Amino acid sequence: MHLFSIPLAQVRSRRGAILARSLLGLAPMLIALGTSPLMAADSRTDFLKLIDRPRVPLAAEAKTAKPSDGLVQISFSYATEAGQRVPGVLVKASGSTGRRPAVIALHGTGGNKESQLAFLADLAKAGFVAVAIDGRYHGERAKSGQGSTEYVDAILRTFRTGKEHPFFFDTAWDVMRLIDYLETRDDVDPKRIGLFGISKGGIETYLTAAVDPRVAAAVPCIGVESFRWAVDHDSWQSRIGTVQVAFDTAAKESGVKNPGAEFVRTFYSRIAPGIDGAFDGPAMVPLIAPRPLLSINGELDPRTPRPGLDLCADAARAAYRAAKADEKFILHIQPNTAHKVLPESLILARDWFVRWLQP
Repeated sequence: MHLFSIPLAQVRSRRGAILARSLLGLAPMLIALGTSPLMAADSRTDFLKLIDRPRVPLAAEAKTAKPSDGLVQISFSYATEAGQRVPGVLVKASGSTGRRPAVIALHGTGGNKESQLAFLADLAKAGFVAVAIDGRYHGERAKSGQGSTEYVDAILRTFRTGKEHPFFFDTAWDVMRLIDYLETRDDVDPKRIGLFGISKGGIETYLTAAVDPRVAAAVPCIGVESFRWAVDHDSWQSRIGTVQVAFDTAAKESGVKNPGAEFVRTFYSRIAPGIDGAFDGPAMVPLIAPRPLLSINGELDPRTPRPGLDLCADAARAAYRAAKADEKFILHIQPNTAHKVLPESLILARDWFVRWLQP
């Protein structure tokens, strides 16, 4: 049985007791952030409602390439909603048998599934079924096949029309449907699925893991942050910079000559409603407890300012402590590092999945 066949009330009840205990410990922090414990409890349900859409059959297709270097690579695609097919790549050890744990890797802004191939190969050699997909308006889902121009254009359309949520939310839906697909494969253990993401993919990782209990372990890289803290403390420029053209055009069309924090809030409210509120890091990250969570961040990363990151980490620690699972949450800070994932951090991520998913 997968998440989409389980009533929301049942999903909530499975971990309701743990969540309730966690929220008691988080109450003062959440109130300080302007978010009540009740709001945090409803964040999962509300996010699922926001991204929900008519479901279509997966209609999955797959093509296997010849084995190379002891690995086999499978190109696949599946339908995520009407008019949307998601292309992906799956890498595993040639000759592997039985159901193996799987790890999904999500790329950042301007990337594509191919950018994750080296990490997929490393995971496959460690015994995992390793998977990557193209995010919305990236890779094969963009006419150019590369870059982020069409992604930024889509975000501007969302600002104008309110349709779609390509800024993180739609890819979270695609990942949930990807898990549906992985559950149909006879080489994947559906109880051992991990999720990894970089930057944009890191945000999509913690959002998805927060609302989908089928994610058994998560590693968001240079993505965990508090959007609200950044806006409130004039530290939003680097994150907005990833979609600067959309932001500048939206401001111009809105008659705002010198857009500041107030327009940032307006921009977020249209392209990703709740990203700086009910679905912000301090509200969503704790919902991953008690499942293993490793957050990797750069000490000097302007896109994930340390004070906002600390709000997320403190909220997570309280949730894991309440769940008696302190050892399952780690915040790893890469010293003297900006918005970048270091090679040793990728090894740390791989080893985290080895530890908790046991290939």
